[in-house]
This record gives sequence, structure tokens and C-alpha cells, in this order.
Amino acid sequence: MRNIIIISSLALMCDGAAIAGRGMKEAPAAVSTGSPVSCIPLHMVRESKVRNDRVIDFRVNGNKWYRNTLPYACPSLGFEERFSYRTSLSSLCSTDIITVLTQYGAQLGRGASCGLGKFQPVTIAKPTKR
Repeated sequence: MRNIIIISSLALMCDGAAIAGRGMKEAPAAVSTGSPVSCIPLHMVRESKVRNDRVIDFRVNGNKWYRNTLPYACPSLGFEERFSYRTSLSSLCSTDIITVLTQYGAQLGRGASCGLGKFQPVTIAKPTKR
């Protein structure tokens, strides 16, 4: 049996400049806290945050974060901030492919499909106040 999972991050967009730059924004700084792993168990994933076209952060049980840096930029991932994947395993792995979900009016469509990288355990830096 294949599992289909849809992960979505919602963002409010204020103007055209914010929309145009979403895919190119910088991911928050992160400090490695261990060796990268090939897979993370799906039952432990609590949330995902698409940072840009190449970086997705996954929060698992106990407020631990894994950063996945895709080997190549995934078109529109940073703008749409949502993706789906299919896996027959109980884990999400670096060999899996994600598909960007695009909004067409009231319909969700399929965008680019891109491979994942390894999952690097990290501590994400808190944003600095300006």
C-alpha cells in the first residue's frame, strides 16, 4: 500500500515584491547537531517549513529539527511552500521524490518533482530583532 502525504505551510503575502522573491529567500541559519541521516520516520514528523526552493526543515518529536537541502533547486517550491510525496515505507528518505503543489484558482495542481537530500539534524537560529 502506498501512502500519499500532503504537507503545506501557509504564508500571508502582502505585495508583489514578497511574492516575486519567495523562492530566493534565505533559510534561517542552522547549526549541525550530528551526522546526516538518510531517512526520518513519518510518524515522528510534526511539521515542515519550506524555506526556499532548496531547503525544507522538518520538526520531529521532542522539538528536534532536520534540515533537508535538496541537491538542486525545485522550481516554485519556495513560492508555493507546499508539496506532496508518495512512499511505500514508514519513513521519508533521501531517495524519495517530492512534488510541488501549485494553486490554480480553487484547484491544487502538480508542479515540479524533485529529489530530496539527506536529513541533517540541526538547531535553527532564532530570528534577530531589527
